[in-house]
Amino acid sequence: MKVLVTGGNGFIARNLLVHLEERKDIEVNLFVRGDDLAALKLKVAEVDCIFHLAGVNRPQDPAEFDSGNSELTQQLCDAIRASGRKIPVLYSSSTQAERDNPYGLSKLAAEQALTALHQQNASPVYIFRLPNVFGKWARPNYNSAVATFCNNIAHDLPIHIHDESAALNLVYVDDVVSKFLAIMDGEAPDSGLVEVEPIYSTSVGELAAQIRRFRASRDTLVTENVGVGLVRALYSTYLSYLPPAAFTYEVPKYGDPRGVFVEMLKTPEAGQFSYFTAHPGITRGGHYHHSKTEKFLVIKGKANFRFRQVVTGEFYELET
Repeated sequence: MKVLVTGGNGFIARNLLVHLEERKDIEVNLFVRGDDLAALKLKVAEVDCIFHLAGVNRPQDPAEFDSGNSELTQQLCDAIRASGRKIPVLYSSSTQAERDNPYGLSKLAAEQALTALHQQNASPVYIFRLPNVFGKWARPNYNSAVATFCNNIAHDLPIHIHDESAALNLVYVDDVVSKFLAIMDGEAPDSGLVEVEPIYSTSVGELAAQIRRFRASRDTLVTENVGVGLVRALYSTYLSYLPPAAFTYEVPKYGDPRGVFVEMLKTPEAGQFSYFTAHPGITRGGHYHHSKTEKFLVIKGKANFRFRQVVTGEFYELET
């Protein structure tokens, strides 16, 4: 399958392209800022699917909203008509299309051009009115609070919050790309508006606090619950902004004549991971817990474990 990606240097496109390039059955063609519009018609004629991700959201001249969003989309639609083919188009619109501002109106006009294309020649059209998209490779200090907060906190730079209670609806770029690919591969809904799920609802203050906790975990050793949901996606995003010099960090080591003890990782609800060494003939432990469980994995050497029933004094012994 041959696909065309417009806006090929953008944040969402970069994530999509990595997935497309992993596949041997996909041949990718790009249309990027500065390319000759006359070449668009030729590119369109050769492809089987189009990811229309190009757009303008922060121009110096407001007139660029129209040229970069609605007019470019109209030219794309004209090229599809000229091809005489029913080429599927997946368009990254914005929830701003529901608002009466220059950016939103230009995105709405682009949607309307694509809808007209579908009505006239039956090209499948999938319009994604995306909220705030976050993930790796988003540009900080541009249009994503997540990118700005992750970048600044990872680099020990200040962040500025005007209203901590301000609501945010977020969608993770990996979820966007997964939906794109599913439609390309035939899991296509009806033409029209398509929603990416899940959409995460939070506030600016909660977002900043969570990312600060990621940064603090290097000092406290307490990891967040990074295995599911928004926290998982945010943590992955935060790590992508770490400078290479911060890829490694030290953990506390406590030594005495018995050996060393090192705490590696703590969790809010599931205990911690640590390791220790014991010199020959040294006894460690000698205590008990009412509820906590300790599990040991012997990495090197031999050990003798003795378990005592605290009421009866009965012993059980094993060697590894």
